[in-house]
Amino acid sequence: MKIVVLDGFAANPGDLSWAPLEALGACTIYDRTLPSEVVDRARGAEVVLTNKTLIQAAEMDQLPEMKYIGVLATGFNVVDIHAARERGIVVTNIPAYSTHSVAQLVFAHLLNIAQQVEHHNEEVHKGRWSSCPDFCFWDMPLLELYGKKIGIIGLGQTGYATARIAIGFGMEVHAYTSKSHFQLPPEIHKIELDEMFRTCDIISLHCPLTDNTRHIVNAARLQMMKPTAILINTARGPLVDEQALADALNQGTLLAAGLDVLSQEPPKADNPLLKARNCYLTPHIAWGSTAARERLMQILCENVKAYLEGKPIHVVNG
Repeated sequence: MKIVVLDGFAANPGDLSWAPLEALGACTIYDRTLPSEVVDRARGAEVVLTNKTLIQAAEMDQLPEMKYIGVLATGFNVVDIHAARERGIVVTNIPAYSTHSVAQLVFAHLLNIAQQVEHHNEEVHKGRWSSCPDFCFWDMPLLELYGKKIGIIGLGQTGYATARIAIGFGMEVHAYTSKSHFQLPPEIHKIELDEMFRTCDIISLHCPLTDNTRHIVNAARLQMMKPTAILINTARGPLVDEQALADALNQGTLLAAGLDVLSQEPPKADNPLLKARNCYLTPHIAWGSTAARERLMQILCENVKAYLEGKPIHVVNG
C-alpha cells in the first residue's frame, strides 16, 4: 500500500521519527507541496496525508486510488469533506492533541500583556534598570488577573482547559457555548455573546471556523468592549475582522490583542495588524510544542492503522 505525506515539515521538521508510519506501508514524505504538485505526488496512493495542503473535488477526481485522507490537524477545512463522502473517501482528523499547549499560549499572551514582560525585558537590556535610582522600575501599567472576567467563546477541550487555568488564577469565567447550564461546573457561567463583549475584561476565542463564526469579532462587537479589554485568538484567523481590530487598537478603544493566528498565513506585508498598537503576534505556534507534535504523530499512526484494519476512527465525514 502506498502512503503519501504532502506537507510533513511543519508537524515534523526533523526532530521526530516517521518510522511508525513507514512501518504501515510504502511511504513517501514531502516537506511541502504546491497546489500544482498535489495530483502528481499523490498519484497511485491509497492513503494521502495533509496538514494545510488543499485536497478538493478536482484533485479527488484525478486520484481514483485514493481511499483515505488523513488531516494532520484538528481543523479539516483543507479537505472538501462532502466531495470525499460522495466518492467514498474516508477523511479523519487528529483531535485534542494540542489542547494543553494551546491553552498555555493563551496565558503566555495574556501574561505578557498583563505584566508587559517583553517590553520590560527589552528595557532592562537597554540599561534602564542598571541606571535606575530605585531597586525596581516599570513604565507601563501592570494588570492583575485575579478577579478579572474572562469570556471564552467555544467550550470544547481547549476552551475548557483555558477555563481551568483561568479558575486557577482566580478569574471569573464566562463561556459562550452550546452546552446547557446543567453541563457546566459551577465555576463556569454561561453567557450570551453580546453580553460577553460588553462585560468581560478578556475574551479568548476557541470556536471552529464556520460560516456562522467568520468575523464573530467585528467592528460592532469591538465597539461593545471596554477600552481596558484584551482579545486573545489562538483558534482561527478569520474569526476576527482584522481591519476592524487594528482600528480599535489604534484608536484606543481596546487595550490589547494577543494573536497566534491570522486570516492569511504567512501574513501579507500590508496586514493591518502587523503595525497596530498593542498587538502581540506569534506565528501560529500554539500547537507546535514537542509534546503536542509527538501526540499528533502517535494519533496519526493510530488513525492510519485503524483504517487499514477496516475500523477507521476520528472520521469527520461519516
